[in-house]
Amino acid sequence: MNNIIIMAAGASSRMKKTLNEVDLTIEVKELAKQEHKTLIPLKGTNKSLLFYLCANAKKAGYKNIYILTAPENSAFINWINTYKSNSNFSGVNFFLPIQKVPKGRLKPVGTADGIQQALDQFPNLLNERFTVCNADNLYSVNVLERLLKHDNSPHSIMSYDRSFLKFPEERITKFALIKLDDQDYLEEIVEKPPIETHESFRNLNGQLLVSMNIFSFTGSKIYPYLKNCIMDPERNEKELPQAVRSLIKNENKTVFTYIAKEHLKDLTSAHDIKKF
Repeated sequence: MNNIIIMAAGASSRMKKTLNEVDLTIEVKELAKQEHKTLIPLKGTNKSLLFYLCANAKKAGYKNIYILTAPENSAFINWINTYKSNSNFSGVNFFLPIQKVPKGRLKPVGTADGIQQALDQFPNLLNERFTVCNADNLYSVNVLERLLKHDNSPHSIMSYDRSFLKFPEERITKFALIKLDDQDYLEEIVEKPPIETHESFRNLNGQLLVSMNIFSFTGSKIYPYLKNCIMDPERNEKELPQAVRSLIKNENKTVFTYIAKEHLKDLTSAHDIKKF
């Protein structure tokens, strides 16, 4: 029950492309070029986003943290060896599932594939509930705790009230929007819907709800949808939101939705490093 999978297998390409646009120290830039963005020391501290996210997970009550990485994960191994005995992580077990890249591809097959590989490597998760989240978002203790304690349906998702997000409007309009039924079960996740359709997504309280890729799942019930997830035609990847869309299409009222009225700090581009 106390499991969280943090997805950190991406290439941090947008971060690396924007490094020359920001006034950062040479040391930080060099580290950002070589390592995953979640390991970059943040402004005013030697701690990384991964440190703060794992610390929040521990405070929320998670005992087992699975960091999903690419095969070249020596930096993550070193990070765990450095911090596993830190008092901030007392009582926490760290695991490193690896998302392998199939022959003939240059990059991983997507987030749904990554979670499937994590379940294949740690089959105990098939019989348990777990939370899944991005590694480059600093989810709050409150958000993480609410998903951990969820128990009235097989799955759940945390949505964010768009009016509380402090990102530039142009960026917010590109986020996926969520539709709920009258009992707050997930009905639809729509990636980058046209702006002229946004008003139709408002819920009964007039809120526009955004998905920020944090879910809780029952392992055995989500696994078939991960395995059979269709490829996104543009990205040529199996994306986790698509697996969830297939799930709710076939199984009504299985994904309960919570609403967070708070900002979510993230680390998408080099410009975000200075915002922490």
